[in-house]
Amino acid sequence: MIRTALLSKWHVHAQEYAEEAMQNEHITLTHVWDEQKERGQAWADELGLSFEEEIDNIFRNTEIDAVIVASPTSMHTEIITKAAKHGKHVFTEKVLAETEADVAAILQEVERHGVKLMVSLPRLTAYYYLYTQQVVDKGLLGRLTTIRCRVAHNGSVPTEQHPNGWLPKHFYNKELCGGGAFIDLGAHPIYLSNRLGGQVKAVTARFTQTFDHEVDDNSVAIVEYQSGALGILETGFVSSGSPFQLEVYGTEGTLMIEDGIIRITSINLQEGWHSPSEEALPKNAPSAMTQWVSEIRTGKKPDISYQDAYLLTLINDAARRSNEEGRRIEI
Repeated sequence: MIRTALLSKWHVHAQEYAEEAMQNEHITLTHVWDEQKERGQAWADELGLSFEEEIDNIFRNTEIDAVIVASPTSMHTEIITKAAKHGKHVFTEKVLAETEADVAAILQEVERHGVKLMVSLPRLTAYYYLYTQQVVDKGLLGRLTTIRCRVAHNGSVPTEQHPNGWLPKHFYNKELCGGGAFIDLGAHPIYLSNRLGGQVKAVTARFTQTFDHEVDDNSVAIVEYQSGALGILETGFVSSGSPFQLEVYGTEGTLMIEDGIIRITSINLQEGWHSPSEEALPKNAPSAMTQWVSEIRTGKKPDISYQDAYLLTLINDAARRSNEEGRRIEI
């Protein structure tokens, strides 16, 4: 069994990770730590676990094998680095760190101490991404020219039920989060497009604030790839009814995905638009946590790689600098 501690309930996905861990036959949850003592104690009581007030006691505890990190992004570098130095495997919420320098330092410690790290990038395991990668790899779209990906919701939009929107207030704290919509929700368009577009050449980004927050709530980045293709990455907390969209355009065809609807047209296929049959679509890959557990137990390399985690922060960092400096950032 992989004896695992939960480090913070700060992120909105923390409870989901705890529930998935409890459902995994190879994980035993043992402790909770939280930077807010009352929240952590209440969570530990709810889950029937021990609460540990001092995080260093978690790291020094030789009976703990791994940690699940859902702390503020600003704490990732210190927490994950310490965990690695104490031989703890790490599962963490995106992004791995705020800056390229920090993510490089984290990965160096992880590799030095031989622990297994997994960053939750869930859409890389989804059937629609796997299908898209197959289409690209088969050359059905020819040479890629544009990738457009949009992931947005209305978490910041005031409603009668939620006068300040349904996102937690701390999601607008720049010091804790490192940013707003782009560093959080924008992670999904970034890592999906990174996989499809290949090596990045430059990034130009613009972040805006629709409501009175100190972080962005509506953001767009244009990514230039070494291949000559362009990526258009869109995200925000202020779009009601916005579907997930992934569009891939090439010299020989187009693939369009909107939520569960997939359409493809290509000169390499019969004329017109086609929707793949259910049998033609790949199954979802194992979840990020399942892959993490598998690597710890068997050494099997996961599909979600350290390179995915590194490039996610690299693009985020470049987009932040582009917005702040009002210029195109070369990678």
